[in-house]
Amino acid sequence: MTATLIPIRQGRPPSLDALMTLVSQDMHAVNRVILDRMQSQVPLIPELAGHLIAGGGKRMRPMLTLACARLLEYPGTRHHMLAAAVEFIHTATLLHDDVVDGSGQRRGKRTANMIWGNGPSVLVGDFLLSRGFELMVEDGSLRVLKILSHASAVIAEGEVEQLSAQRRVETAEAQYLKIIDAKTAALFAAACRISAVVAERDAATEAALDNYGRYLGIAFQLVDDAMDYASDAAVMGKDTGDDFRDGKVTLPVILAFARGTTEDRKFWRDAMEGRRASDADLAHATTLLQDTHAIADTVARARHYGQRAIDALSGIGSGPARAALVEAVEFAISRAY
Repeated sequence: MTATLIPIRQGRPPSLDALMTLVSQDMHAVNRVILDRMQSQVPLIPELAGHLIAGGGKRMRPMLTLACARLLEYPGTRHHMLAAAVEFIHTATLLHDDVVDGSGQRRGKRTANMIWGNGPSVLVGDFLLSRGFELMVEDGSLRVLKILSHASAVIAEGEVEQLSAQRRVETAEAQYLKIIDAKTAALFAAACRISAVVAERDAATEAALDNYGRYLGIAFQLVDDAMDYASDAAVMGKDTGDDFRDGKVTLPVILAFARGTTEDRKFWRDAMEGRRASDADLAHATTLLQDTHAIADTVARARHYGQRAIDALSGIGSGPARAALVEAVEFAISRAY
């Protein structure tokens, strides 16, 4: 696999500023929907949901729905409720993931399961997922409902497959790419695709936006994988090495294991099975990742998928909307530096 370098803009590092500016007015409407629909007569529900929803996330997925609608010059407002539905699906998966992973920190804050416990976190996640489906039904499009409901099922499948692969250091690269395509990229793809539906565009445009979101999602996750070993809590919103200590077999580990010596492979097996989890072990793991170029090659693969995302927009729209979507890809890759 060869990676085409994504041109980073001159004068300033890429960011989500252009995307946020493009959809700022629409996001106000989306936030109103989110705040309204997360309410409940059961006080714990908005309290717990608000902890995560107000926790500093970029809301990249709903912004992609809005930006793609702008790219297609959609003049209506249906995408506001659907972008909120996308965010509810995403938030529900975060609540569930933190319970499954036993996570203690997200976006620099204590996770809901650490504050309220696993049971309330799972149930509030279910509530938000149900709210998302209510919004889809209210939109009235069976096509939209099919896209988002299918994405929800695929995300769950991806999470289960990742759980099955946990601590299995022999996981193949192809299998891992399949996992992140499901657990991460599926919602990116659906968030973009539904904009083509509400804008009443053809199947080719739907597919192009699906590809843009899917490849962006894969690139985003691959960079997260690399950053777990090469960043810090202030950047990641979690502690460096969390994946290592949790025995998550991500692409950097897969590459380092495949390229390592017999001794290296024994270390990786012990580490992923929980027998080597100290700070010194993490430092050794990072050294092995660097010596085998596993982190650099993970980022190179992210660049490859980022370029495919940009290429998917070829011939669709122009102007500020297209530029903002391209820069969103550049931002996703640049986080690794």
